[in-house]
Formats: sequence, C-alpha cells, structure tokens
Amino acid sequence: MIDKVEIKIVNKSPNALPARSTELSAGMDLRAWLSAPVTLKPMERALIPTGIYLELPPGYECQIRPRSGLALKRGLTVLNTPGTIDADYRGEVRVILVNLSNEEQTIESGERICQMVVACHSTVAWQQVDALGDTERGSGGFGHTGTK
Repeated sequence: MIDKVEIKIVNKSPNALPARSTELSAGMDLRAWLSAPVTLKPMERALIPTGIYLELPPGYECQIRPRSGLALKRGLTVLNTPGTIDADYRGEVRVILVNLSNEEQTIESGERICQMVVACHSTVAWQQVDALGDTERGSGGFGHTGTK
C-alpha cells in the first residue's frame, strides 16, 4: 500500500487538477494556462503559467520534469529539470519550457506541458570532519568505469 499525502491546492485555471495518466505513474501532468498561445522559436524559452498554487507539508517538495513524449516528438523540455517547488513557496507554479527542435513550437492553453512528482526529502545536519571513509570507487567520477 502506498501512503497518500494531503496537499492543499488552489486552481485558478479552468484545467483539471494535476493527475496521473495511469494508476502507477509517478508524475502528474500539469497543463498550461494561457490567455493566448505561446510560440517558441528554436532554442527559445518561456515561463509558462499553470494557474496552480500549492501548500506542501514540511519535508515534501514537488519536482517539475519533462514529459517524454513532448520532448521526443516536439523537442520541448523543461529547462531547469527537475525544477523544485519548496514547501514554503506559495506562488503560482510556472514552468520554464525550451524549444530544442529546429522548428517553431506552439503551446496551447490546456496542453499538458510537464509532469510533477511529489517527493519526500530529508533535512540535513552536517557533520564536518577532516577526512571521509574509503570506498572501492573513491573519487572516480565521470567515465571512471570505462565505455564497455
């Protein structure tokens, strides 16, 4: 059984509340709320309103992520992915979309533009030390395991 967390939401748009497309989807689709369509030229970005306002409980965040179909088919993606909505933010959820395709792309009001995942997170208590414990990986970073 998956726990459910109650989140207060204000929806000033005529669109449906964020919702999962399938029963086991992690992300809920967010829709654009526009007074007129927005056309993005190649490599252009825009801040797209949703009309959604949230009150997240302490210890939770919402992550804004691209929709894979929108990215593959039209080259539209979320620029600062994942974007984070913190529990103390009370403004409108707006999404930075960028057009990575070679053609102009138009976003219509009511169109699903991204997905939102609600996630629990920890609060950190730093413990400053002079050295860290050893591991097999150590400081190996990008590409340290080879190409095959």
